[in-house]
Amino acid sequence: MKTKLLLILTLGTCACGLHAKDYLISTPNTSLLITATPGEKSKFQYYGSRISEQDIQGVYDSGLVFGVESYPVFGLNTPGERAMAVAHPDGNMSLDLVVEQVYQYVSDEAEVTEVCMKDKVYPFVLKQLFKAYKGTDIISTWVEVENTGKKPVTLYRFASAFLPVPRGDNWMTHFHGFWGAEHTMDEEKLTNGQKVISNKDGLANTETDNPSFMLTMDGKPQEEHGNVFGGTLAWTGTYLIKMDVRNTKFNISAGINEETAHYILDAKKKFVTPEFAMTYSTTGKGGVSRAFHRWARAYKLNQGNVPHDILLNSWEGVYFNVNQQGMDDMMKAFSAMGGELFVMDDGWFGNKYPRNNSTSSLGDWEVCKEKLPEGIEGLLKSAKKYNIKFGIWIEPEMANTKSELFEKHPDWIMRIKNRPLSTGRGKTQVVLDLTNPEVQDFVFGVVDNLMTKYPEIAYMKWDDNSSLMDYGSSYLPKDRQSHIYIDYHRGLNNVLKRIRAKYPKLVLQACAGGGGRVNYGMLPYFDEFWTSDDTDALQRIYMQWGVSSFYPAVAMASHVSADKNHQTGRRLPLKFRFDVAMSGRLGMEIQPKDMSEADKAFAKRAITAYKGIRPVVQFGDLYRLVSPYDHKGISSLMYVTPGKERAVFYAYKISHFLNMVIPNVRMAGLDPQKKYRITDLTAVKTDKPCALDGKIISGRMLMNEGVALHTLLASEYSSVALELREVK
Repeated sequence: MKTKLLLILTLGTCACGLHAKDYLISTPNTSLLITATPGEKSKFQYYGSRISEQDIQGVYDSGLVFGVESYPVFGLNTPGERAMAVAHPDGNMSLDLVVEQVYQYVSDEAEVTEVCMKDKVYPFVLKQLFKAYKGTDIISTWVEVENTGKKPVTLYRFASAFLPVPRGDNWMTHFHGFWGAEHTMDEEKLTNGQKVISNKDGLANTETDNPSFMLTMDGKPQEEHGNVFGGTLAWTGTYLIKMDVRNTKFNISAGINEETAHYILDAKKKFVTPEFAMTYSTTGKGGVSRAFHRWARAYKLNQGNVPHDILLNSWEGVYFNVNQQGMDDMMKAFSAMGGELFVMDDGWFGNKYPRNNSTSSLGDWEVCKEKLPEGIEGLLKSAKKYNIKFGIWIEPEMANTKSELFEKHPDWIMRIKNRPLSTGRGKTQVVLDLTNPEVQDFVFGVVDNLMTKYPEIAYMKWDDNSSLMDYGSSYLPKDRQSHIYIDYHRGLNNVLKRIRAKYPKLVLQACAGGGGRVNYGMLPYFDEFWTSDDTDALQRIYMQWGVSSFYPAVAMASHVSADKNHQTGRRLPLKFRFDVAMSGRLGMEIQPKDMSEADKAFAKRAITAYKGIRPVVQFGDLYRLVSPYDHKGISSLMYVTPGKERAVFYAYKISHFLNMVIPNVRMAGLDPQKKYRITDLTAVKTDKPCALDGKIISGRMLMNEGVALHTLLASEYSSVALELREVK
């Protein structure tokens, strides 16, 4: 990385006219202001809409400054929340950090500010970093701690960020769930006290909660209006986010969950916390989402600006019943519908213990000769024959007690000495100890061996169907067992970095029993995520609404499933299922041979339509129009290209009553001066498109007055998917 380094003098006045203690960190639409005077505490003064150097005095004069320590530590004046707490070798549990110097420099990605602090007495150095990503409105922050002494220091609290928020009519938007109902959105008014978002799963950290949230400054959250703070912790493991609301004060702390995870920092060693990324929007929640989507595609998603293929995954079609002919048949049928990629899911491996269900074989990553006598070579041959790409499912962090791996390497398993071994899925699943470099080599080898033997593999679905059950490692020393929650994920990151270095173009999907790994700690190594094992289109509207708050459509796997749905048993029209899936990365989770010829013909038309709008959906700006959580009987959203010359509009009827009121929907993000021709993308009958098809309407009319949907969404579970193109 090329870096231009600029040391900001900590005395006197800079050539630019700023007083040396003031440091302005800005993006195109936001600014963060800190003060950092040598020998004093670093202070967080302002974060909000963009200001210039000339506005700084006005921030002070108007009383907008916070004057809060940018990284408060425990030990002196202890009341209240603190970002860090330690114990020195002599037992002293205090820190007293003051600014030593400040650096600001420009890298390929960002403008970076480093505030270097040191303890007044002890050999303890802390560097607080702020990174303003170029071309985005995202600023991230984290800290790097160094023990410059001769003996170990114990870290008991180590937040990535500690941020003040203006106290007012604050509401929080956050996301929670369970298997099959991940990323459910909740919005609530924050009252005095603490609101905590935490996760202690150990491996999959977004099934029950997500380390992402929004905070309003001025009342109930709105999509395109109001001032909103958005933040997310880019970490793959356990986390703790606290909203500390105390009458007139409001502080946020976010970082690794330190409970049962105190960390011993040896002499001359460093400890780096995960990034906490944030933005500030004056255009409501939508502004927060669009900022994170642009950031993700540019910086935090592998190949984030590469279009994603339309795929068929075998899981709901055959489950574990994988065989050579069945896979060939599915590829042939999907290719005929216009599909681009076939993914063989679980059930393809194991010889001593063939993988026929969830009770065996994990860790034995060799092709099952009984099921696939022609091996992966035969499948690749089929894919080539049908002009389709091929992908495969793996779960490399896991093993089963019924496996050759477990028999050969019982010491590779996470387990507690003198305790019975806990097991997960199938009552035999166990977790490999990724704190161990040997295990890291093995997990890397799962991918490396497959890619070395079969370089034509284009895609891998990386699953994780277990929590970190037994908190014990035979590799870590007895006095470092509390490092497991952290060192496991450092080991995982090491593996993923090696994979990406060798196979940068291999498409990887992050899956964890569904949507358990939708976080920005994982996504830099992955191209997309599996949103949920629940493929029911109606429930997906709600889940994908929540996911879209922070994660872009290009990464959101959204699949058309069977009628009736395997998880909910609900029956939904094929058009509805496609219209929902086409609002993300389109795929299918279905057995083609169970589809009628009419359904296959419709699927082929819908896939062709999606190929035409794929750049708009996967790389456009999202505008959420009518929330399913508002109970208006419909839900609607749209994507608009940056140049506003194209858009795709979706609307879904999600409840059905006689003579129900269906509101007109006002579009957003268009150019009021442009005129747009509307095309019905997924008409059930090609000779009977919806009434809006072919109409030319101005952007001003579509945004100010909207479109009437009462005739378009007349029947139960009806939907529309419309393309808008500028007419010149």
